[in-house]
Amino acid sequence: MTKEQVTVVGGGLVGAAIAYGAARLGARVRVLDQGDTAFRASRGNFGLVWLSSKGGGMSQYARWTRDAVRMWPEFHRELLDLTGVDSGLQQTGGFWLGFSDKEVQKRADLLAKIDREVGDVPFEMMDHTQLKQYLPRVGPKVVGGSFGAHDGHANPLMLLHALHAGLRQKGADVITGADVCELKHDVASGQFAIKARDGQAWKSDRLILAAGLGIGNLAEQVGIYAPVTTTRGQVLITERLKPFIEYPTNKARQTKEGSVQIGSTSEDVGLDDGTTTDKIEWLAKRAVETFPDLSKARLVRAWGALRPLTPDGYPVYQSSPTCPGAYVAICHSGVTLAAGHAYVVGPWLSGMTRTPPGFESFQSDRFLDPNASFTNDH
Repeated sequence: MTKEQVTVVGGGLVGAAIAYGAARLGARVRVLDQGDTAFRASRGNFGLVWLSSKGGGMSQYARWTRDAVRMWPEFHRELLDLTGVDSGLQQTGGFWLGFSDKEVQKRADLLAKIDREVGDVPFEMMDHTQLKQYLPRVGPKVVGGSFGAHDGHANPLMLLHALHAGLRQKGADVITGADVCELKHDVASGQFAIKARDGQAWKSDRLILAAGLGIGNLAEQVGIYAPVTTTRGQVLITERLKPFIEYPTNKARQTKEGSVQIGSTSEDVGLDDGTTTDKIEWLAKRAVETFPDLSKARLVRAWGALRPLTPDGYPVYQSSPTCPGAYVAICHSGVTLAAGHAYVVGPWLSGMTRTPPGFESFQSDRFLDPNASFTNDH
């Protein structure tokens, strides 16, 4: 057990999971959460716990995702036993569905490449007839798809609720409405001075920045390069329906409560988290082509949310070269990697374990090469 004060700036899915992982091992943890005024990525997260296709451009990310997904059942049970909050995990496999032979073949090539490079990332390609054995209501326009046995889905908002409840159960200090704006490192004491816009102030021995879209300016104050952009995801949800989608898919998933979540888009629109008619129509049309029964369903809500994204789409886990004890965590897949953040990253960044093998791949200096260009598949 460490006696150091660990402060996590950011109480969303990434920050809360990291903080919980430290608190469950006995660390003194404080979470500074901006609250519901923040651009909560969990609002727009589609809720997939997804291994398939992750890490096509970075094999270490595929390994990390594979390991994190395997931790999810234990993580779910632990939070449920501790807090009574059900994160909604259903992990019996999931389907990616394609509308053309060309995109299905492209998918097969990608999955084969990942499994060949990383290992133990199983998948099965299926044609339309085979898909109907698992998804009887799938539409005729779906020509084929892939099945990932380790895939599943969860409820992002209930997961966030469970993490915050778990933090309090483990004795962490969760402070909401803390809009952190200033960070200073005292070399003599090694401590960090943290200040919020309303004048609240705290001191800490360790500092973990997991503030999503607000991370860039804060990271710079402790000598960490943390490039982050936004992507907007628009999502639709239907009324509650009788169960007819037994497995989550990349285009629609049916929740435990019966509603069908339809999504999502990936748009470069800056800090605009609104909804647009054209994207809503596109999502609805694609969903009906995937599952024609949805043409009769009533849509009850549409929303947009912003999610953080690095230039190549892969995470950043970075220590400060000038302010020892300061770290940054940036991640697009807050649900998929939640268990890994709790069981691996939280203990590491709070000083209780060593750097995980292979995590040098996630340092932000990969973006400093002036001759490099980056793309992402989100």
